[in-house]
Amino acid sequence: MQTKAIFMDRDGTVSEEVGYMYHAGLYKPFPWTGQAVRRINDSGFKAVLITNQAGVERGYFPESTVHEVHSILDAELDRSAAHLDAIYFCPHRPETQCDCRKPKPGMILRASREMNIDLAKSYMIGDRYVDVEAAHGAGVRSVLLRSGDGLNEIEKFGKTSACQPHFIAETLLHAVDAILSGQVR
Repeated sequence: MQTKAIFMDRDGTVSEEVGYMYHAGLYKPFPWTGQAVRRINDSGFKAVLITNQAGVERGYFPESTVHEVHSILDAELDRSAAHLDAIYFCPHRPETQCDCRKPKPGMILRASREMNIDLAKSYMIGDRYVDVEAAHGAGVRSVLLRSGDGLNEIEKFGKTSACQPHFIAETLLHAVDAILSGQVR
């Protein structure tokens, strides 16, 4: 039986946007992240993190730093009795032209195969138009946040991008509540 998922970007969506996360000590989840992910967990949706981490291939930080950051996020979620069902990250630079780097839908499609996810009943939440494009490419509904880089992204691409979000939310918690209440169609 297929399941549903809420895919989430990392930086600017579940945590503060700080540019390249070259040291795990810089990582700060938003205060509402635990509550938002717990609501996903309680709803029957899978909670799946997907994030571009080009700093690995660029040599700005080792892959182990990505895992350290995710350990910090896991510990923060534990405090809220919440958890991620899976984490996918792309370590490649845009020039690599891989299939996993957003805006390509590779990470979402891989998660769908590995976790038996029904994409037509799933959602993607992020603070950039690359998240919206990845959602459209995978056939999931998209929510663009105003947090992180969202406001700048809306100003820059809101009238020009071929792929527009299905819904715009203030924060991850607002997005999750909108999804679960049926406002995102």
